[in-house]
Formats: sequence, structure tokens, C-alpha cells
Amino acid sequence: MKSESILLMPKATFLLLSLAAACHHGSSGSSAPRVISNSPLRQSSGVPINGKLSATFSQPMDATTLTGTTFTLTSGPTAIPVPGTVIYANSTAAFWPSAHLADNETYTATITTGARNPSGVALKANHVWSFTTGDTVEPGTTVDLGAAGNFVILAKAGISTVPTSAITGDLGISPAAESSITGFALTMAASNKSSTSSQVIGNVFAADYAPPTPASMTTSIHDMETAFTDAAGRAPDVTELGAGDIGGMTLVPGVYKWGTGLLIPTDVTLNGNATGVWIFQIAQDLVVSSATSVVLAGGARPENVFWQVTGLVDLGTTAQFNGIVLSATGITLRTGASINGRLLAQTAVNIDSSTVVEPAL
Repeated sequence: MKSESILLMPKATFLLLSLAAACHHGSSGSSAPRVISNSPLRQSSGVPINGKLSATFSQPMDATTLTGTTFTLTSGPTAIPVPGTVIYANSTAAFWPSAHLADNETYTATITTGARNPSGVALKANHVWSFTTGDTVEPGTTVDLGAAGNFVILAKAGISTVPTSAITGDLGISPAAESSITGFALTMAASNKSSTSSQVIGNVFAADYAPPTPASMTTSIHDMETAFTDAAGRAPDVTELGAGDIGGMTLVPGVYKWGTGLLIPTDVTLNGNATGVWIFQIAQDLVVSSATSVVLAGGARPENVFWQVTGLVDLGTTAQFNGIVLSATGITLRTGASINGRLLAQTAVNIDSSTVVEPAL
């Protein structure tokens, strides 16, 4: 009996070790992310010269590992690098070229095994595909605001009002606390997850409210910053229009870029249909003079207008504005100014007896 058990033990041990090894191998193999689809399609032709590249993964990825180093684009047989901006959200990485691609040229996109999931597991293998451009320009694509799109005013450092303002939509602040929201006379909800104000048709959220508000606010701020980067990365159709002064102009849909500030001293009209998209990339300040309007015509919609501003945004007294403002610094609406859109600032938003209305869905 003793000798029989001695003979059985090595066999049992071997089987257990083999089973463990097989399970480990299967687990690591199945956990390795892979690209399940890409755009443009492999070997496609006639690709618009202003479009984006994208790749969707089999599982969520670590956004910090999807950069211009791990997601690249090259042109021609000599593999000339193409500069661009990489954006990641919802298991999809997008590459926006910094300029329009060349007509009738072959490009190769690569996502390397440097791309990893949140557990540190690398892409199963390099994902490589090629395509050829045509000579067309496709209609513009809106900027995905993610959870930031739930707010009409969103800021990181402060939100203030000189009463009485009229705001339609939710307000949010993070990482600053409720004490950085001033002039609203807030009333805390029984749940401690939000508050209200007589000046706000909606709710107010802050980083120091009860869960799950803090986590939701962190996500919203992250999505706001991602949207800013996305808007800044689009290839421009027009550069330095009016040398930074577009007063009196009528602008069709497109991406407009200035390496300086932008002044709107007299009314500007954005003329296009309901699907037209305008993106304004402004390297310094955006200043709208008092009693000046940004007018939408031809069916243009405020949710399709994006003002990406690296400097300050200053809307003058009684100015009337339209669109989504994405500011890396602060946004100020002076007495009686109004906007149909959203104010999303990476520092503070200050309004003075102003009207702020989120776009209708």
C-alpha cells in the first residue's frame, strides 16, 4: 500500500502541474489585446485626404500607451513619418494627421506591441495596414465630448457668477470643491450628491460631494481635456484667416487655425446645414467685442461648432455667442453676454448676469 501511494504521487503531481500550466497559458493568451477592426480598411483606395485613422481593440487599453510612438503613420516606399495626434476613448484609438494627406499616396499605419491594456499586457502582435488616398475632402467630424457633454459649464478651478444669471443645464467642478463655486447660493440635495440654485435649471456637482459624484467628475474632466486635444489635432483647411480678425465674415464648415489670437469685433456668420462642422483652433486668446454676435445660418447647429482656445476667452458685454468653448485657461462672459453652447474650461469660468443655454438634443 505504501509503495503504491509512492508511485501515484508523482503522476498526480505531474497532472496538477500540467493542468496549471495549461490554464496559465490559456489565461495569458486570451488576455492579450488585439485590434479587431481598423479604418480606413486594409488596402482601401480613394481615402479622403482629411480623414482620421482609427483602430478598435478587443478590450479596454491603457490610454498612456497609445501615443505617437506606438500608433504611427508613414507615407510612400521610404516610410516618411507623418506627424499627428493620437486620441484614445472607448477601446478605440484615433490618429489625426496634423495636415491633409497627399493626393493619391500610399500610407502605412502601425500599432506596435508597446500598446498595452491596464494590466500591462501588450498587444498580441504589431497591427499594420496600408491604404491609398484619393483627392477628395470628406465632411468634418464633430469632437466627442464624452462625459463632459453632460455639462453646460464645466471647470477645474472655479465657477463664479454675478447674479442674476440664467443657466440651462448642469454645472460641474473638479478637482476644486464646492467652495470654488460662488455667487449661486447653492442648496444641497438630501443625497449630498448634487446641489441646486435658483439661477440654474439643472443640477450642480462638485468633487467633494458624496459618491459617485467625485468619480463621475474626474471622468468628465478627463474627457474635457481629451476633447481639447482632439479639437487641436485636426488638420486645418484654412490658416491665419483675416490675420486673426474675422469680423463681418461668413464662414462655411471647416477647420480654421490661427497661430495667434482671434478677434471678432463685428458680427460673424457661420453658414452651413445641420451636419456642418466648424472647428476653430486658436493659439492665444479669443476676444469677442461687446454687442457682437456669432450668428448661425442655413441650419447650422451650435453643438457642431467648437472653439478650441489655448489662451483666455472673453465675451464682451451683451455679446451673443454660439458653440462649444474648449479653453485651456479661463472663460469670462461680461455683463449680459449669452451663449447657446457649452463652457468647458481647464481653469475657471466667470459670468456676469449672463445667459448660458446648452444646445437642444
